[in-house]
Amino acid sequence: MSGGYRSRSISNGTVARMTRPTVMLPWANHREVLGGVTTGLDVSVYDGGTEPPTDELGAIRFYATPYMAGVRTMEIMRELPALAVVQTLTAGVDHVWPYLPVGVRLHNAAGVHDASTAELVVGLILAKLRRIDDFARAQQTGEWLYGRYDALADKHVVIVGYGNVGRAVEQRLRGFEVGMTRVARSPRTTEDGLVVRGFVDLPDVLPTADVVVLVVPQTSETVGMVDAEFLARMKDGALLVNASRGPVVVTDALLAEVQSGRLHAALDVTDPEPLPADHPLWRAPGVLISPHVGGNTSAFLPRAYRLVADQLRRFLAGEPLLNEVARP
Repeated sequence: MSGGYRSRSISNGTVARMTRPTVMLPWANHREVLGGVTTGLDVSVYDGGTEPPTDELGAIRFYATPYMAGVRTMEIMRELPALAVVQTLTAGVDHVWPYLPVGVRLHNAAGVHDASTAELVVGLILAKLRRIDDFARAQQTGEWLYGRYDALADKHVVIVGYGNVGRAVEQRLRGFEVGMTRVARSPRTTEDGLVVRGFVDLPDVLPTADVVVLVVPQTSETVGMVDAEFLARMKDGALLVNASRGPVVVTDALLAEVQSGRLHAALDVTDPEPLPADHPLWRAPGVLISPHVGGNTSAFLPRAYRLVADQLRRFLAGEPLLNEVARP
């Protein structure tokens, strides 16, 4: 191959010999999709599909983890003695910390999933308020569900988690004539003058919400934050939308509220996950569930490619990488 490039595909058994691997990536066509940034590098391709040959992993220094490919793709970090940088393709990194070796820098995919996740949040809100899920079921039986239903217009939306995704949700909601309250871990005023309330303000904020959107990271502070007390402060008929992580919500507490009919829910994430087929959430009234696909759309890979290409250029040039995440 030209440019001194050698590649070994760990996922499909390609036999080309890799003599001096320094980078491990999840895409066999990495040179094409990353704009040639890997030209001249020795690259190991690992998509999580099979067991990697551990005798060839000793020089890997930069590892871009496969997307949602299972625990083995995390465990392998312990078998990379020269590892310096891990780049995830997820914004959340709670699943990485238990496996990340001490001294290895972790960088997330902040910015990659914003557009896709925000789109799904808006779609879930509209689907529940306008009862699109009910219409889809009624179509199977030919039932004509004529009636007057809730609009998103004139509703008040509380966005809990005002990071990249929270801002993307807000941008997409602005055209729907809604009121909005922003809530984050710490209160602040943004550079453009927007007021962000703190988590400590949630008891006062929740009763004002027609829709509560959860887009917080999973941390020790947010796990279980949406408990019975949190839900009890939401007004009757309000909608909870969870596009963060399943453990942020106490499932039994949510079940009690939706089974009573007092609250509604739209969930892209659940606890447990995947949700077992016999779990009562599937059949709870007023609940719409999508299978954790908020960020996994046609918009994901182009943004992921751009991020990894930029990170690799920085890594090779000895420059600071983007999106470093501090160890909790």
